[in-house]
Amino acid sequence: MRIKKLFLILIFTTFFILSACGESIDTQVYNHLEKAVSLEEGFEQQQTSINELEKQEQSIYEEIIDLGMDDFEKIQELSNEAISVIDERKEKIELEKNSIEDSREEFLNTEELINEIDDDSVKEKANEMYDAMVERYKSYDVLYEKYMKSLTLEKELYEMLQKEEMDQDTVTEHIETINESYQDVIQANETFNSHTMEYNKLKKEYYNVADITVNYDEDES
Repeated sequence: MRIKKLFLILIFTTFFILSACGESIDTQVYNHLEKAVSLEEGFEQQQTSINELEKQEQSIYEEIIDLGMDDFEKIQELSNEAISVIDERKEKIELEKNSIEDSREEFLNTEELINEIDDDSVKEKANEMYDAMVERYKSYDVLYEKYMKSLTLEKELYEMLQKEEMDQDTVTEHIETINESYQDVIQANETFNSHTMEYNKLKKEYYNVADITVNYDEDES
């Protein structure tokens, strides 16, 4: 039931344009873009914790399925433990989502600035980049929804396992539903990663046509 998420993070850059150049439109756009990236640090930081919690829950689940009904009290105990882990995962996901929302709010500040760019080729590339990031945020919304749905289904499973007269067919069917749900998560995650890579590529291209000199420090694991 566990899935190791493979979220991609945005590319961090270091700005080398001298302050004497002034706050041009491109510089202002740059500042908002890089601040949006820095605001996603919380997103990256939650990944290790979430993955560890996923492993912890998987271990509990495997222990449960190795037990028979003679160990029902132990099953109840482990199920409660698993529910606590799921609640922790939900908290981490919410923190992750908050960082994405902060990033989105900052990024959207670039829209009006992009409309003020005089050079048509630069503006066109900036708009491509902007649209790609908007799609990325939308894809995260879908991913968040799918992941939270899967957590709810998992919690329901552990609640079922605490009932001494549980119906095995019902439990089996529910596990199948969970597995299907996680397939949706995997697909949503792949879409999110695709949009992240597309945005990173277009941001590089925008910086190039706008003659913004940067040094890339990439972490796309």
